[in-house]
Amino acid sequence: MAFDPSRVRALLFDVDGTLADTDDQMIGSLDARLGPIRRLFPARDARPFLRWAVTTAIAPVNTLIGIPDLLHLDQPMIVAANWVSDHVFRSGPGHFTLMPGIVALLSHLHARYPLGIVSARSERATLNFLKQYQLVDFFNVIAHAQSARYTKPHPHPIAWCAERLGVAPGECLMIGDTSVDVESARRAGAQSVGVLCGFGGRAALERAGANSILAQTTDLADLLAPSPLKTQIL
Repeated sequence: MAFDPSRVRALLFDVDGTLADTDDQMIGSLDARLGPIRRLFPARDARPFLRWAVTTAIAPVNTLIGIPDLLHLDQPMIVAANWVSDHVFRSGPGHFTLMPGIVALLSHLHARYPLGIVSARSERATLNFLKQYQLVDFFNVIAHAQSARYTKPHPHPIAWCAERLGVAPGECLMIGDTSVDVESARRAGAQSVGVLCGFGGRAALERAGANSILAQTTDLADLLAPSPLKTQIL
């Protein structure tokens, strides 16, 4: 279904690969841990393979993340995820990388729409990122892995945010980089925009039912209201 901007009354953003440049950070971290194994790859560069592997695995992995919710085992999962985040990918306070142009984009959109976060990260990791770049005040609601009863790809996080923003789920626009973001929005009756600056590929986002696909998150300004504003954001 084609994107209908007239329906949009609130914007919901994924974090990883959408606001945070997590894919490059993750691939760089994995590459650094390969050591001598990098010699087995063409030009001793494992990064193209790692990017393919992460992109291929991310959708099923994100889907599996929702299983502990159904089994009421999400709290131990959060503890384990926090440890991996801190010790393997070193994404504690001060270690996130922001996508270019995001602060200007959010500043512009915040004046026009209520904004929310819908992340599968833990509360601590989500807030670490937002606080690092002073983004907290842009968002009227923040849904992390422990907020709604179930996490993405379940529709609960979308509905949870919509209720707190005072809009219907169908009036929300979910912006994310994977099919899990798109599926969560579709199941909630919301529209979705897939971005290609993160983990997801165009084919997977199209199969999931994204209403629009953008090269990067900052292209959202033109999608919502085509204008010269994009040049100001970039």
